[in-house]
Amino acid sequence: MNARRIKKVSVVTPRRRVLPGQIIVPRSSPKTFYGHGLPGVAVDALIGTLVVVEGADGSGRSTQIVRLVEWLEASGHATVQVGLKRSTLVSEELEKAQQGNILSRTTLSLFYATDFADQIENTILPALRAGFVVLADRYIYTLMARDLVRGMDEGWLRNLYGMALVPDAVFYLNVSPDHLIQRNFAKDFALGYWESGMDLGLSRDMFDSFIKYQSLVEQQFKRLQTYYRFTIVDGNRPSDQINEELKLKIASVIAGTQ
Repeated sequence: MNARRIKKVSVVTPRRRVLPGQIIVPRSSPKTFYGHGLPGVAVDALIGTLVVVEGADGSGRSTQIVRLVEWLEASGHATVQVGLKRSTLVSEELEKAQQGNILSRTTLSLFYATDFADQIENTILPALRAGFVVLADRYIYTLMARDLVRGMDEGWLRNLYGMALVPDAVFYLNVSPDHLIQRNFAKDFALGYWESGMDLGLSRDMFDSFIKYQSLVEQQFKRLQTYYRFTIVDGNRPSDQINEELKLKIASVIAGTQ
């Protein structure tokens, strides 16, 4: 009698997809630092979710975060917001120093790094320990891109920001400089000194300097993306389209299905 051959069949279980309107049950993911981190931090206790939205002024970044906070809290998730120049330690001093337009590139870099470190220790880590969703209105990538445009050493910057926690998701709203000019004027009727890169001497004309500076920052973001692997989002689209894309991806991150 011939022996019957039994064919082994491997079964692949598909990942669950979070559907629109579905209640998201959070699942914590392992956390780590980019480098040396902060001393005495038990990363296993960081059960919350860190989501970063990056982009230039006028990219719609802050608007998207407001809408994401409303959506998350309506879905039962506690949230905390952080961002550049929000540290209780140095934010006021940094704001005053920038008004004089006389900061050296190293002083400016260390000012922002201090602001960031204070928020990591006193806001981000405690919120993650408590299981919150932390939404960061920009993170180390903006700081690094700006510094790289100003000629800072990339190895030095990576070491400096080795204290940063690796986010669960990072979205860079990429908007063309031409669109950024239109949006900034629609909002503030002016262009900012630092956001125009006037300290770099790219051009005496602020409009021209803004275009050149933002183009250089965009190039650095794309370089950083190859190392840090964040998601580049087309920010030239309507706000509602971008928001739906972000919500779908963030829902998957929180549910642990991404």
